[in-house]
Amino acid sequence: MTLHQRSTRPRARLLTVLAACLLFLLGGVPGALADTRRDTASTDCIATPAEYKAAWDARRVRCVAPTLFGTTHTRGDTTLYPSGFWYAWAGSNTNLERYLQLRSRYGDQPPKTGIGVLSFVGYPGLDTWTTPTDLAVYTVPAQVRAQVPAFETWFRLLDEKFGDTGAYPLAAQRDLVLAYSRLRKGEDVVGAFQDVTGCRRDQLLQGAAPSAAIGCNRDFLDALAAAGPSPYDGASSLACFAGFQSGYTGPRDAAALRAVLYQCQDAGFLNTGVGLGYNTYANPFVCKPADEQTVRQRYTGREFILPNASFAELPSHVDIPLDLGDPGRRGFLEKGYC
Repeated sequence: MTLHQRSTRPRARLLTVLAACLLFLLGGVPGALADTRRDTASTDCIATPAEYKAAWDARRVRCVAPTLFGTTHTRGDTTLYPSGFWYAWAGSNTNLERYLQLRSRYGDQPPKTGIGVLSFVGYPGLDTWTTPTDLAVYTVPAQVRAQVPAFETWFRLLDEKFGDTGAYPLAAQRDLVLAYSRLRKGEDVVGAFQDVTGCRRDQLLQGAAPSAAIGCNRDFLDALAAAGPSPYDGASSLACFAGFQSGYTGPRDAAALRAVLYQCQDAGFLNTGVGLGYNTYANPFVCKPADEQTVRQRYTGREFILPNASFAELPSHVDIPLDLGDPGRRGFLEKGYC
């Protein structure tokens, strides 16, 4: 797709900030990403979902071609993401390589593999997660292009879909990007979410829904209300965005923009806005308890967004059931995996 031409120069500066942030983070995660840099052009790399499933079953670690993607989903779903979502979140080939490493390393302790995948993806609430979950590994049609889910990408897509509605002012986009790109040492994206929305991180991490009771500010809550139900509640992303665009009467600031991405496209409080995964749980590949890992070490793999699709629309895919074990036996989320 072609970049929207409105406000070219300010948007170029905004994209420069995002690129610098992404390069900084990628350079600072040696424990999580460095050993996944392989020659994906090699003929020995996994190139099909069936080959990936065979490597998983054999507990074999191999490089994975960048034409493969992975998305976790509730067992029995017929689409990558619930059907109301406009875009689906997808893990990269480097993530898929990491999952093979988890499978090889912890094949005798299956919950460390299954929960480790969900943690790497960026699931909150894993201490009590019981929903049967699968990993879909798939290829996409030739015309589909994976995109980095930076905040600016979302607003460009919205401009392309709805036109220049004025719902997402550039000044608010700038403030949102800067809130996430100016994190000091020891600060993380959950703290950035709190700074922008007012919602207190400790309650969010304990599973509380956004509300005034946990400190969420009025602009954030009013924007959520105007957007209406989430696709998780049977609505659609596009109806959600349209509801915000036409129904929100408050200040169109960073809090309001963060609310609409949260509500309409599952950009939760762990979302980094730069195309990297993040979790406050222990990174499965860093041999330390969670509270001894640095913020940089808790960044995980590369993530993309793709147009949501049914599995029947994909050229090829496989489903891999994840063994999640007993919720009462997941101490490794805090104590570390090693």
